[in-house]
Amino acid sequence: MAKQEKEKENKKQKHFWKDFKAELKKVIWPTKKQLTNNTLVVIAMVLVTTVIVLILDLAFEALNTYGINKVKHKVQDSISANVDENEENSEENKEEENNNEESNQESDSNNDENKQESEENNQTSEQQ
Repeated sequence: MAKQEKEKENKKQKHFWKDFKAELKKVIWPTKKQLTNNTLVVIAMVLVTTVIVLILDLAFEALNTYGINKVKHKVQDSISANVDENEENSEENKEEENNNEESNQESDSNNDENKQESEENNQTSEQQ
């Protein structure tokens, strides 16, 4: 049985190579002129594509650099503006706190005076 299987494999391989040669004979091979023209077209297309990609790369790099620098400046400007506003707000808040403290002290002193007056009035009314 092993011999029969080997013979079948050998026949299949021989048949494969015969078919392979027959198919290669059917192929229409390009002439030397066609091959040269096609090769030149492929090389030209590769060069054109390379130039296009190079131009796009440089353009996007320039836009990216310009865009990033523009964004950086805007961020720095907004940060400095926020810092200035915060400083102004903190100064205003301190002034308001001082004013509130002063008004509280004044109202406290007025309350004390009013209490004293009311006590004096109470005493005078009790005496009468």
